[in-house]
Amino acid sequence: MKNKTALIISAHAADFVWRAGGAIALHAEKGYEVTVVCLSYGERGESAKLWKQDGMNLDRVKQARQQEAKTAADVLGVHDIQFLDMGDYPLDFTSEARDRLVDTIRLVQPDFMMSHSMWDPYNTDHMNTTRFVLEARMVAQAWGHNPGEKVLGAPQLYLFEPHQTEQMGWKPDTFLDITEVWQKKKAAIECMQGQEHLWQFYTNVAENRGNHFRRNSGGQAGGRNTEYAEGFQSVFPRTVDEL
Repeated sequence: MKNKTALIISAHAADFVWRAGGAIALHAEKGYEVTVVCLSYGERGESAKLWKQDGMNLDRVKQARQQEAKTAADVLGVHDIQFLDMGDYPLDFTSEARDRLVDTIRLVQPDFMMSHSMWDPYNTDHMNTTRFVLEARMVAQAWGHNPGEKVLGAPQLYLFEPHQTEQMGWKPDTFLDITEVWQKKKAAIECMQGQEHLWQFYTNVAENRGNHFRRNSGGQAGGRNTEYAEGFQSVFPRTVDEL
């Protein structure tokens, strides 16, 4: 029987850690093979701490960010991590890059996918990534694209939480309890030395979402004792046999 799979598409090398590290670790523990695709290293726009060091150059920043991401991925139990090196600020969304992502989607055949919010005026790399992902998902479903390959079904695309939620039009409809894997996510967060200023911020986010999980799982009438959670917004309708 084929293992269940998940595919997380991250605009920059750290995004998957902040926003979906708990989901990755939890599903890896459940036996999912989780693949992470980083479109860029975040070398130009999200590596200020590294650029402040004497003698720094682009290649050294990329190498440092790649190593951070690989180390964090190992902590979370990622099955495979890929780096498309599409540049950043802005990302360069070429047709070649799209075809590479389509190939990965078809190979992984994910049970679910994750990427960024639909709107992010503070960082257009994020919202443009999700448009890119939706396009690649569509192409992966097309029988006429590379005929003979196994086409994609219809995996849900979950949008993980943006940095300034209230500005992004992002409305979570799914909360995931990550309490049992919080220490793994915390350790992965602390691998991202280039963005140490975000460590406490995303700890606070997880605590706040833990509160929302408790309220939405029963509140004072017996909600689960969840300390840490992640929130997601689903793009497509979910088909269920019972609620």
